[in-house]
Amino acid sequence: MIKIRVAVIGGGAAGLCALRHLTSRPELYEATGFEQLSGEGGTWRYTDTIGKYDNGMPVQSSMYKNLRTNLPKEVMAFPGFPFPSNLPSFIRHEDVLQYLKDYSKYYNLQKSIKFDTKVERVSPVETGSKLEWKIVYSSTDSTETELFDAVFVCNGHYAIPLVPKLEGAEEFGGIITHSHDYRVPDPYKDKTVVCLGAAASGQDVSLDIASKAKKVIISHNKPRLQTPLPGNMCQQPGIERLTSDSVIFKNGIEEKIDVIMLCTGYRYWFPFLDKVCEVHIEDERVMPLFKHIIHAKFPSLAFIGICKTICPFPQFENQVKFVLSTLDGSQKLPSEDEMMSDIEEDLRKRLEEGMPVRYAHSMGPRQWAYNDSLAEMGKFEPIPKAVQILYDEVHRMRIKNLPNYKQKQYRLTGDTSFEEIVES
Repeated sequence: MIKIRVAVIGGGAAGLCALRHLTSRPELYEATGFEQLSGEGGTWRYTDTIGKYDNGMPVQSSMYKNLRTNLPKEVMAFPGFPFPSNLPSFIRHEDVLQYLKDYSKYYNLQKSIKFDTKVERVSPVETGSKLEWKIVYSSTDSTETELFDAVFVCNGHYAIPLVPKLEGAEEFGGIITHSHDYRVPDPYKDKTVVCLGAAASGQDVSLDIASKAKKVIISHNKPRLQTPLPGNMCQQPGIERLTSDSVIFKNGIEEKIDVIMLCTGYRYWFPFLDKVCEVHIEDERVMPLFKHIIHAKFPSLAFIGICKTICPFPQFENQVKFVLSTLDGSQKLPSEDEMMSDIEEDLRKRLEEGMPVRYAHSMGPRQWAYNDSLAEMGKFEPIPKAVQILYDEVHRMRIKNLPNYKQKQYRLTGDTSFEEIVES
């Protein structure tokens, strides 16, 4: 039997998950992973370095030193591979990296990964009646080309900051930086800091900075956070404009400030995809992806981990299994036209709900029905209901008590239940 040759671009959580399932079926798949860093872990590989490494490679990680997960380990784990039970529910980034290393070691994935290797170009090529993928990749001393039958793009989307245009930014005399480059709170000691953006990372970074800063203002256009905050933190609406030493918020209030920390998210970025791959990014919408995964025109090109506001590792597993069900023939994909219609219908529903186009891949509460639909189409076991139930409970706790919700400890007690562990 001729094996299906599959390339996996990226050695973070999504890429490792893809390799774990591909290598579990060696009679069917021949998998090769490509990772430009020297080890696995992707964005979870913390570094003090910001900007670029000594070799000129941009820093991928957006981890900061004090980061703890905003989801409990009980819902974060890949199905069938739990985190160590001696860890607290909300764990440090070092613990997640070690978990990914343990996962890689347990499934013997390193043998399938080319480390310190950068994918330079991916392009489809017709060989007879067959579509293949030509991948050009380079390491320190060579550049090589290989052909593959399918490609998993697992390069993450926390490396290229999304920087909004702020009126008056050019005259502002303070510091404007992005949370991608945030590492420790010490440089902000006794300063007044505006954190622009109040999604999960914006909230967490604001709290970390507040441990040293004189004052932290969370600036956002969402409904006000209904949670107690430290005494040196407050909320204001979005930024109207900047002056040389102050910010004017959309409610007209002006405040003297030292720093603007942009917690404004990240851009999708696939510099290795040739134009002939026909992948387009418009207003942070990656097109044309059926179920946010499969390229409608080139179904052997798949993207894992595009979705935002999710329980990531379990969803990565669902997406990987979904793709494999199309490669091994257990699922027949709709036609290109039908997939395009489904893509547009998904966006139409979001727009009807008042969501902007840039939220095309945001999930939140809709992730559970989405995950279940992938499992149903791909004919594999869905994520246990307990994961959703605990995820939703933690979300409620976070809204009510942002500074303290990570002190709680949990345990899954079945496929549909969990319990809070209360120390006696």
